[in-house]
Amino acid sequence: MLGNFAERSNGAIARSAVGRWFKLDGSGVKGERKGSKFWTEIRAGITTFSAMVYIISVNAIIISQCGGNCVCNSTPDDPICNNNVEYNLCKDEIRRDLITATAAVSTIACFLMGAFANLPVALAPGMGLNAYFAFSVVGYNGTGTIPFNKALAAVFLEGWIFLILTLLGIRQWLARTIPRSLTLATGAGIGLFIAFIGLLPAGGIGVIGGDYSNMVGLGGCKDQYKDPDHPYYCLSHVLQRPTIWIGIFLGGFLTVLLMMYRIRGAILFGILLVSIISWPRPTEITYFPHNPIGDASFDFFKKVVTFRPIQRTLNAIDYDYSDGKIWLALITFLYVDIMDTT
Repeated sequence: MLGNFAERSNGAIARSAVGRWFKLDGSGVKGERKGSKFWTEIRAGITTFSAMVYIISVNAIIISQCGGNCVCNSTPDDPICNNNVEYNLCKDEIRRDLITATAAVSTIACFLMGAFANLPVALAPGMGLNAYFAFSVVGYNGTGTIPFNKALAAVFLEGWIFLILTLLGIRQWLARTIPRSLTLATGAGIGLFIAFIGLLPAGGIGVIGGDYSNMVGLGGCKDQYKDPDHPYYCLSHVLQRPTIWIGIFLGGFLTVLLMMYRIRGAILFGILLVSIISWPRPTEITYFPHNPIGDASFDFFKKVVTFRPIQRTLNAIDYDYSDGKIWLALITFLYVDIMDTT
C-alpha cells in the first residue's frame, strides 16, 4: 500500500511544476533524470543531512574558541582569561550566535544549489579553515596575530577573490597545474591539523596538553593535578579525566565502527550518544557543571526549541586592510580553498 502511494505521488509530483523544474523522472521535459524520483530525493536529502549536520555544532565550538569580539580584561594571574567567568559567558554567547549563523548559511547555500544549479550537492562550512582561523589567525582567546573583526575582513575579501577567479576560469587552470601529490598532501595536512585540534583541551577532548620539555604532551588530568600557573599542563595523573575516555570510545571508536559498517548518520549517532550521556548534571562527565557557565548553558538547554537571533557577531567585520598580516592570512585562506575544491 505504501509502495503504491509512493509511486502515485512520485508520478504526480514529477508531472507538476516542481517536477518539471527539477527534471524528475517522468516529468517529460528535455534532459529529465532517470531514477530521480521525489521520494528517492527526499531519502537522499535526509541521509546527506544526517552525515553533515554535525558541522553546525562543531564549527561553532571551534570558532568560538578564539573568543570572537569578546573583550578580555586580563590580569597577571589570568592573562588570557581562561578563568574569567564574564569572558567565558561571552564566548558561550558567541558559540550560540555561530550555531545560528552556520545553520542559516548552510540552509541558504543548499537552497541555491538545489533550486538554481539543480545538483545533488549539499553545502556547509568546511573543516580546516575554521580551525586555522580560530587557532592560528585570531588565536585561542584572541592571542593570535590578527583581531577577530579584521580576520573576518580577510575571509570576506578572500571569498570575493575566489569567486572572481572561478568566473574567469583561473581557478580551474590553477587546479590543473598544481601537482596531484601536493593536493593530496594538503588534504592530509589539514586532516592532521583538525585531529590535533580535536585532541586539545581547548575545543577538544583534552588528550593532548602542554609539556615543559617537548611543548606537547599528554593531558587529561583532573583539576587537582593541573599546574595552577599553566591550566593545560598536568603535573601528574594524565589521562584520568572520564570525559576523555567517553570521547575516545564512544565519540571515536564507536563512530568509526558505525562508518565501517556504512551506517547512515554514523557521525551524528556518535555525537548524539555522547551528548545524551553528558546531560545529567550530578556526574563527572556532565556538560552542565554547577557553576555560572554551566548554569547558563543548562538554562538555555532547557528551552529545547527556541529561536536564537544573532546578537554579538552580526556585522562585526572591520574593513581595515592596512595590516600586512591580514593579507598573509587571506592568501592562506585562498590557497586552502583552491586545494579543497580541486
